[in-house]
Amino acid sequence: MVLATNLGFPRIGANRELKKAVEAYWKGKSSQQELLATGKELRTRNWKLQQKAGIDHIPSNDFSFYDQVLDMIATLGLVPERYKWSGGNVDLDTYFAMARGRQQGGVDVTAMEMTKWFDTNYHYIVPEFEKGMKPKLSSTKIFDQFEEAKALGITTRLVLVGPCTFAFLAKNKGDGIDQHKLWDGIVGVYEEILKKLSAQGAEWVQIDEPMLVLDLGEQARTGLKQCYARLAKAAPGLKILVATYFEGLRDNMQTAFSLPVAGVHIDCSNRAPHQYKDAVSIIPEGMVLSLGLVDGRNIWKNNIHQSVEIAEFVESHIGKDRVMIAPSCSLLHTPVDLAHEDALDPAIKKWMAYATQKLDEIALIKKGAEKGRAAIQKEIEASDDVQEDRRTSKRIHSDAVKKRVAAITPDMKKRKSPFAQRQKIQRAALKLPAFPTTSIGSFPQTQEIRKARADFKAGTIDKAAYNTAMEKEIRHVVKYQEDIGIDVFVHGEPERNDMVEYFGEQLSGFTFSKNGWVQSYGSRCVKPPIIFGDVSRPEPMTVEWSKYAQSQTKKVMKGMLTGPITILQWSFVRDDQPRSDTSRQIALAIRDEVADLEKAGIKIIQIDEAAIREGLPLRKEDWKQYLKNAVEDFRITSCCVADTTQIHTHMCYSEFNDIIGAIGDMDADVISIETSRSHMELLDAFVEYKYPNEIGPGVYDIHSPRVPGTDEMVALLETAAKVIDPDLLWVNPDCGLKTRGWAEVEPALKNMVEAAQIMRRKAKSAAA
Repeated sequence: MVLATNLGFPRIGANRELKKAVEAYWKGKSSQQELLATGKELRTRNWKLQQKAGIDHIPSNDFSFYDQVLDMIATLGLVPERYKWSGGNVDLDTYFAMARGRQQGGVDVTAMEMTKWFDTNYHYIVPEFEKGMKPKLSSTKIFDQFEEAKALGITTRLVLVGPCTFAFLAKNKGDGIDQHKLWDGIVGVYEEILKKLSAQGAEWVQIDEPMLVLDLGEQARTGLKQCYARLAKAAPGLKILVATYFEGLRDNMQTAFSLPVAGVHIDCSNRAPHQYKDAVSIIPEGMVLSLGLVDGRNIWKNNIHQSVEIAEFVESHIGKDRVMIAPSCSLLHTPVDLAHEDALDPAIKKWMAYATQKLDEIALIKKGAEKGRAAIQKEIEASDDVQEDRRTSKRIHSDAVKKRVAAITPDMKKRKSPFAQRQKIQRAALKLPAFPTTSIGSFPQTQEIRKARADFKAGTIDKAAYNTAMEKEIRHVVKYQEDIGIDVFVHGEPERNDMVEYFGEQLSGFTFSKNGWVQSYGSRCVKPPIIFGDVSRPEPMTVEWSKYAQSQTKKVMKGMLTGPITILQWSFVRDDQPRSDTSRQIALAIRDEVADLEKAGIKIIQIDEAAIREGLPLRKEDWKQYLKNAVEDFRITSCCVADTTQIHTHMCYSEFNDIIGAIGDMDADVISIETSRSHMELLDAFVEYKYPNEIGPGVYDIHSPRVPGTDEMVALLETAAKVIDPDLLWVNPDCGLKTRGWAEVEPALKNMVEAAQIMRRKAKSAAA
């Protein structure tokens, strides 16, 4: 029979219960027992929900208190030495210290690196390999959660981050690491896990190996085969499903289907819609093929008719008993339940499906595949009606927007003068000191700020009262920056709920959910806007707030905008036209805002492209066109200003080596990047390329609650000054400060300003 399966379910809870419980524990407002109880309650709810929906293979170990890769770090006992772990099972406080750092009771330890999970906006903790590390099974989480589900009468399919992907994503820290011995130990722990699971009565284990959709050499392919040869022998009665997602297997397909496993999962969503045809031509006799037919990364309803046709095609080649119906990837990347949305436009809501609804789609496709289309004919007709309604809706298409995109000229993508000439003009106009200090945009969003925004949206306060509250906060932020001696100010963004959502709310072609939360990292959840139609800017979005902030100081005030690629990446995007078309429309809308900010007297404008590396296709053969489009989109937004206006951009956790040329082509006057967690390693890309423009490498890790000392920041700046011309360096935090509290931000930024002053004194002394 055909099986309905799932690769993972959102762990945050429909009302973000996990976020609230974890943060309460961090703040000492709840006990560890209370946190564990919340986790158990959420897991139970998720398992029962999937059981009720008719899912045959329900996942376990997809739940995490922070991140699934961090869970695997703990399970393997690969805890870096600086956390002073005493051995045994990794305790919760050590676990959170690895994620967030720790600064209390005389302990001051930094967090582990964090970066994007492939091309998603989900952040994972990067494994660190150190000399002398000995992998050892150091957590019972996997086994405990399997037993927990069994007690409910559910035999789950265990989910593990694959050993090859885990090792592929890890970073070596220091020299003298015995790679062969370490790898042998890691695989040995996985063997032990499989044996224990088999003894517990597990039937299937899902091992996620998304590295199989990347460009791999023969060494990596050989390593995969050798690894799975060992795992297959560890517990012969346990069936292994290797799960791949986010792209097609392409030249790795032969490798994937040659592994000695019971099944392989492939992504059949719009990332690789036709790879099932190649898969059925090479799949070995007896192996199960898991079809990722329901898009696990977007919120549009499935085309049931089309999915059943694909399932029928596969069945005709390999038989029904070897087919699984699944989402393309874990549903972690989608909101929990559309039923909680009572404010969405009904005309758009009927086109949508969240994780809970996607379970129903999976079960429905399974029914159609197993019993024939006639068994679900009414549902197919209803699905066809939805697809047609969306395709023909007049709300989606704007002739004016399409004409404007068609009218873009080459001159719209060029600054008036080259950077070297602009730099002289800007320095004369701005008169900034060496090592100028600034922040990335947002300041802490207090309960009072959030309440004022919520009250205004709810209609309990009027616009005048709301504006008064926001202006009060802006004055507070401006005064604070003046008091500590920041050089280039920001207004703090109190009026903004999110750096993407805020703009989407004011652009046509967007709509918004009330509870469409997804996990970004740890307890951080985001509510992506929904792009359903052509995009344009009806009126200015930030100008009045920026003008007000500038009126409160004689210092330079940055205008803060989000760039087109980041808005695209951090939204749920329409899938009825190329993403590049949607991005180009957004670029024109942001261009209008840039022009209006300059007219209003704003001399520095930051256009954040935090997600430009994140959006890079997973296969190199697809990079050229993406980067060409991304660079042109940025230039369209920024090249409408005079030479005197300084354009900044900001980029989040990324490996920049692969795209450094494109970053240079963007021709921003100043770029700020997140580098503190990597101790400035990310600057290597800018050295080899000899990046010509100015750069602000982050010296303050805002994703951790710890307050870095002045000496620590000076050390980072000195490291940066060894590889980047000090004359080009800016001093800034890693990212915006919205998620931090004032108690952390105030001393950290004071230390940052002092670090910049020390660097200026050292530069003067060296010059003398």
